Amino acid sequence: MTIEFSPFFPWTVMAVLAVLAAILAALGFWRGVRGALLRTVALAAMLLALANPLLTQEDREQLTTVVPIVVDRSQSQETAGRGAQTDQALAGLEERFSRFPRIETRVVEVDDNTDTDTPSTKLFSALSTAISDVPPGRIGGAVFLTDGQIHDLPGVNQDLGFDAPVHGLITGQPDEFDRRVQIVKAPRFGIVGEEQQLTFRVFDDGRSAGGTTEVAVSMNGEPLATLQAAPGVGTPFSFTVPRGGNNVMEFAVAEVPGEVTPVNNRAVHVIDGIRQNLRVLLVSGEPHAGERAWRNLLKSDASVDLVHFTILRPPEKQDGTPINELSLIAFPTRELFVEKIEDFDLIIFDRYTHRNVLPILYYDYISQYVQKGGALLIAAGPEYAGESSIATTPLAQVLPAVPTGEVHDAGFYPRLSEDGRKHPVTRGLDGSGQEPPAWGRWFRSIDVPQPEGQTVMLGDDNRPLLVLNREGEGRVAMLLSDHGWLWARGFEGGGPHVGLYRRIAHWLMKEPDLEEEALTARASGRTLEVTRQTIGDDPGPATITYPSGRTETVPLTQSGPGLYRLDRRMEETGLFEIANGDFTTLVHVGAVDAPEFTAMISTEETLAPYAERTKGIVTRIADVNSIRLPNILPIRGEVRINDPDRMVIRLTDETVLRGVNTIPLFAGFAGLSVLLFAVAAMWWREGR
Repeated sequence: MTIEFSPFFPWTVMAVLAVLAAILAALGFWRGVRGALLRTVALAAMLLALANPLLTQEDREQLTTVVPIVVDRSQSQETAGRGAQTDQALAGLEERFSRFPRIETRVVEVDDNTDTDTPSTKLFSALSTAISDVPPGRIGGAVFLTDGQIHDLPGVNQDLGFDAPVHGLITGQPDEFDRRVQIVKAPRFGIVGEEQQLTFRVFDDGRSAGGTTEVAVSMNGEPLATLQAAPGVGTPFSFTVPRGGNNVMEFAVAEVPGEVTPVNNRAVHVIDGIRQNLRVLLVSGEPHAGERAWRNLLKSDASVDLVHFTILRPPEKQDGTPINELSLIAFPTRELFVEKIEDFDLIIFDRYTHRNVLPILYYDYISQYVQKGGALLIAAGPEYAGESSIATTPLAQVLPAVPTGEVHDAGFYPRLSEDGRKHPVTRGLDGSGQEPPAWGRWFRSIDVPQPEGQTVMLGDDNRPLLVLNREGEGRVAMLLSDHGWLWARGFEGGGPHVGLYRRIAHWLMKEPDLEEEALTARASGRTLEVTRQTIGDDPGPATITYPSGRTETVPLTQSGPGLYRLDRRMEETGLFEIANGDFTTLVHVGAVDAPEFTAMISTEETLAPYAERTKGIVTRIADVNSIRLPNILPIRGEVRINDPDRMVIRLTDETVLRGVNTIPLFAGFAGLSVLLFAVAAMWWREGR
């Protein structure tokens, strides 16, 4: 209760009146006028009435004490029964705090940052957000319900935004241990065929390391090596990048009985294979209009080293010109097809005919080159159907088709076969989606019987036009027409010769994206993208094995001919395994070195410094068959000591103003009575 004044006149006027009253009172006392004291009292009462004194009383309500309960719902909390402990502890805390009507709890559940690429547990950030609208004086304490794996710890002496105890209730068991493997140092890129080196390390968290353990290494799903690694010590490993594009390496360490989780017993590293300049040998039988189409395409690719020979002077062409006067370069057959044949990634015979330039034995060398993993492209012209065809040489053993001897000269639109609409070499070629195709015609094709492999393009009267085949470890492609150059020249609008030729060459050189039967997976943030390529029928559903160990069978949706996809946002992060039929692949969703999987054992050490500084406690809640929660101790004033068995909560003294009541002291009969009494007493005294 307070007394305030609300004068009827400005304070300056009141001051003048007070001065006049003081002068009158002083004159009365100086002259000894009878009743001077009563006159002074009457003047004071009048001035007090004009000042209008008010008795003010505030109506205040006690505010509640806010206690945030930060609940850890990250992936590490889903292991070893921690989730059940967390649920029981949260229910117990809410029940206990409900006994104190002046304490308001705020439950903040925190996952491992589902919307980010790097899963981590950020409890302090969540706490700061939860209490941003609460004055610091109302915070009575903070309770963390977690396994202790927190990744946004502030400085120990950093201001938390409130002055109250921090308590930690730790899930999990005190004797936990966990084995994990981690890639310590590894290259992101590597040249195909060259040796690379990385370093990995096996960790035994929660117990002393000793002895060695086996680590199985695989590359693109194929076993690569089995190593012995000592826990806690970096282990180097050398390997060779097998192919261009993404190569997924997996390091798996055997699960130890009793460990917290096997989720982090596997680690992956993705290395992008980069091909050095591809070496291509192009051999043209004789100059022709389409020769430049292949040459220009290969020359325009900066990653291709092209060796091109055109047979301008076969042995049977003798005109008496002395050898020393010829300006032609001799064809280095032995150097190319014996000594350095293994150096080439692709050999192309463009309208080549057998004219004894190459010894018969050399064709056998080329066949062996293909069967050992090489690539051969036959761009056939009329010569392929003649008596000097290379199909009459030992090269025939790797060719998908031999000619019948007929050459068809008639205009036709090259069309995709049923397999061609599904095969990645020809699927989706620009102009193939309409009938007739939106490209120019060709006018010649070489007749062959039913070829081996896949016929992906058809010519006149549905005759084979482009054939792709696997032979041993290598690949062979056969283009049964020499009129592809018409597309390059823009005849009748031209056609997608660049895309077609480049895809053929890359398929021959085993580009992973052009495999006709393949299962691939990639992660875009937290979204898993699965692609299944096939030239067969519907491959059926895929089976996803999650990092937590659970499996799920999901359907694949057809997105195009021979192309099936699955896009799904994953709540878990880590290493996923996708299987479909005989195909399996691995993909890591989220950051490979995500903090959430760096360590998985529960710990009291992370929160202990904050509890010690703020007079809080950190305790494990796991009991034999249930959980054990500490009691709650509300106190007023500053927290000076911590109680190891109770969670101290500092009650707030803050209130909120609900209303103000004012009572005029000189209003009504009370004020009038005082004035009348003073005036009457003055008259009575002066009238005696």
